[in-house]
Amino acid sequence: MQQVTLSNGTVMPILGFGVYQIPAEETEQAVSAAIAAGYRLLDTAAAYGNEEAVGRAIKNSGVRREELFVTTKLWVQDAPAQENTRRASETSLNKLGLDYLDLYLMHQPYGDVYGQWRAMEALQHEGLAKAIGVANFYPDRLLDLILNNEITPQVNQVETHPFFQRADYQELMREHGVQIQSWGGFAEGKNDLFTNPLLAGIGKEHGKSVAQVVLRWLTQRGVVAIPKSVRPQRMAENIDVFDFELTDEQMAQIATLDTGSSLFFDHRDPEIVSWLAKRRLT
Repeated sequence: MQQVTLSNGTVMPILGFGVYQIPAEETEQAVSAAIAAGYRLLDTAAAYGNEEAVGRAIKNSGVRREELFVTTKLWVQDAPAQENTRRASETSLNKLGLDYLDLYLMHQPYGDVYGQWRAMEALQHEGLAKAIGVANFYPDRLLDLILNNEITPQVNQVETHPFFQRADYQELMREHGVQIQSWGGFAEGKNDLFTNPLLAGIGKEHGKSVAQVVLRWLTQRGVVAIPKSVRPQRMAENIDVFDFELTDEQMAQIATLDTGSSLFFDHRDPEIVSWLAKRRLT
């Protein structure tokens, strides 16, 4: 498995397994199958409601803890955010059955962002989170956080797929030592991604599926990807993307698919801000 080295020296697999939208009752089996298939990066979140199932799969996997890279995410915390963030991290660690996280992400750029970040900095200083970062931060919010805090986020997990490629933003992150990570790498099949003639044609040249072409395109750009599946056959297919390389011409062809905008929602949209910020975990 190829890896990336984060700005603080933490080593992270470039391809992992995500559990977003996998029902809690199916998550343990899915994660167990993913670990058996060779995945070592596991990505969950408090908001997904399946941390306990991920933890059971880890415990029963027989794989040493230090061989796994486990990510979870902090949901929106209001003041006193530092205290709430500490409690939320303890809850996630308990549900996962872990002593530390490899990566802890602020899931949304809302609430008392600065209080949350200060608490996350403390968690990193204490070794409870090997790396810390954010998710869904647009450039202005990310740069503001970088310029006004001690620790620069090591990762920013954002919507990234062939129809929303974030190339300029990736370069800005690189300049500031932030690793880009993709969510929604397959665009959830929108815009008929899996039957796209360009991607299918490139796949045919390499004897690969459209999904494999997309994952190779992401990882070849240096983007960490976390595809989701509950099917062992698809898991094995998704991780089998390091035995071929896209040509410069093929990378340029895929670049033409970029629409420059989200296929889901814009975190700067007032309605989205209101909807997400008002959600509370129970």
